[in-house]
Order: sequence, then structure tokens, then C-alpha cells
Amino acid sequence: MTSDLVVERACDEAALRDWRHVHNLIIPTAPLSPQDVRERSGRNLLDVARLGDALVGCMTVRPPVDDPATATVIARVLPEYRGRGFGRALYEHGLAQARALGATVIETVVLESNTEGLRFAARHGFTETDRYVLQGDTLAFVDLRLEQEHA
Repeated sequence: MTSDLVVERACDEAALRDWRHVHNLIIPTAPLSPQDVRERSGRNLLDVARLGDALVGCMTVRPPVDDPATATVIARVLPEYRGRGFGRALYEHGLAQARALGATVIETVVLESNTEGLRFAARHGFTETDRYVLQGDTLAFVDLRLEQEHA
């Protein structure tokens, strides 16, 4: 079933709108405007995942910037598609992109209320490195780093 998953770069307005939809559904405490997403697409790799015509999820790869060895890979899967291997497929796609950019250290970020996402990260070798709450918010974001033996 995951072999039918198509992951493509969000490079037009329709794909960016779909990426934004998934992001804002999964991260309701930090919704992004269309302009925010266009700006992010200029510095990050933004992809959308589809199963036929159905939107399944989105992914972000933040390329190495401050630390040339470290990239951030964030995979988001809509709730109705979880538990079917799509998160793993998105994560592996993002991991390959990050490594192609020269990253040897992989990080991710998960909203603390996304317990499924935190469990997924732990199962795939990530450990928590930091928690922070954005100004005016009440839920923390959890920064995690992939342990070397899993990289």
C-alpha cells in the first residue's frame, strides 16, 4: 500500500495549499498563512504525499544552515492515514533528502500533544533534546535528535 504513495515537492500554489492544510491541522497552535508557507518554501524543502488523489501528509526538510552537519526532518501524516506505514515512508524520503544535502545529524520537532508523533520518533531512534513554548502559546514543541546508531 505504501508503494502507491507519491511524494512530490510542493512547488505550485495548489501543492503549497495542501502542505499548509496538513501543517495547520497537525500544528493548530502555530498556524501558517499562505505567505508564511511561500516564504518557508524558499529556504526549506516542502513535500506533499498523496495516495492517488487523496492527500496523506506533508514533509519538511530544513537544510543544514548554522551547523553544516545538522538538518531537520519533519514528517506529518493526517490522522486517518496513520498506522499504515506512510509516516515511515515520508520519514525515509526526508532522511534521504537531508543526507543528499550533506547532513550527518538529523533532528525533528514534534508538538507535545502529538503523542503518536512522539512515539513514532522514539521508535525510530530519536531522543528529546529540548522543549520550548512559543510566545502566547501553552503547548510545547519537543526537539529530538536521531541517535547515531539509528542514523
